[in-house]
Amino acid sequence: MKLVPRTTPSNRWVLLSPLTAMTLTIAIGSAMLAALDQPVLASLYALFIAPVSDSYGLSELALKSTPLLLCAIGLSVCYRAGIWNIGAEGQFVMGALAGGAIALVAPPLGALTLPAMVTTGVVAGMGWAAIAAWLRTRFGASEILTTIMLNYIAVSLLTWAVHGPLRDPGGYRFPESALFETHALLPALTEASRLTASTPFALLAVGALWWFLARTLPGYQIAVLGADSKAASFAGFSTTRLTWLTLLGSGAFAGLAGISEVAGPVGQLTPHVAFGYGYAAIIVAFIGRLHPLGMLLASLLLALTYLGGENLQINTGISKSVTSVFQGLLLFFLLGCDVFIRYRVSGRGNAVTA
Repeated sequence: MKLVPRTTPSNRWVLLSPLTAMTLTIAIGSAMLAALDQPVLASLYALFIAPVSDSYGLSELALKSTPLLLCAIGLSVCYRAGIWNIGAEGQFVMGALAGGAIALVAPPLGALTLPAMVTTGVVAGMGWAAIAAWLRTRFGASEILTTIMLNYIAVSLLTWAVHGPLRDPGGYRFPESALFETHALLPALTEASRLTASTPFALLAVGALWWFLARTLPGYQIAVLGADSKAASFAGFSTTRLTWLTLLGSGAFAGLAGISEVAGPVGQLTPHVAFGYGYAAIIVAFIGRLHPLGMLLASLLLALTYLGGENLQINTGISKSVTSVFQGLLLFFLLGCDVFIRYRVSGRGNAVTA
């Protein structure tokens, strides 16, 4: 048996596959909850409905979706170009670490502290992505492997920093930095929520991404490169330049997400500041079909799994790692749907349409 490309993949199923994957995820997740002797309907309510049953829950959903959306925006540009950046997690961490260090060790900057933190965070994310870009363009190294390895290095650097030079001297030796001063924090949009300016900026970035991809020459070049690298070369598009452009852009958005998180709801550096946002953003990008509006909706869905996992743990005692299970199932079924949309199973001369 082998997979044979379909002549014309179904556009209808391309659009319906995220819903199909979500349905299958809920079905398998329900079976898992039943196997754990948990009330299925009550657990699903605690996972998907209860967290957003009031205005505060909705604001927390928007807050949680912001770093996911920012990371996914950068990743989507890479994936459209056929560059498989798996390093948003490391770029997020480096943005948080470098930007947070400005608040902790830089000379007093007053009102310039926050702009300096944001700028440093963005540059650090770009710098971390630049390593993978250089290795690919100079030596042909796979960006999949290099970005994954750089993730672990970034997390190790953060762990070293909060155990060493950036640890709070008055924090009873806990591995975390001191709380940032008020002038080093993003102001809340309202007194009744923890939302900061990063959320409306992420919404603006969604519109900017659509304009960039649909209305600019680099956006067109990225689409051509992702569709056929040989055609892009024949047209005179620089693969090296586009590789640098997409990876640096992805790093910038991930770094911005990182500094927005530590200068926003977290308010300090901790070993677990990333919280898996960089990896979850990969799921957001694919569920959203690399489309700006689709990724906005997908980021809300993934954010809901985070909030629901915490709520489920509080109400039932189930580990919030169930969040990762649901996210993993969702990605697995989405990729599975995509395979059967684009390929058919063929064996012994017979084709089986899946």
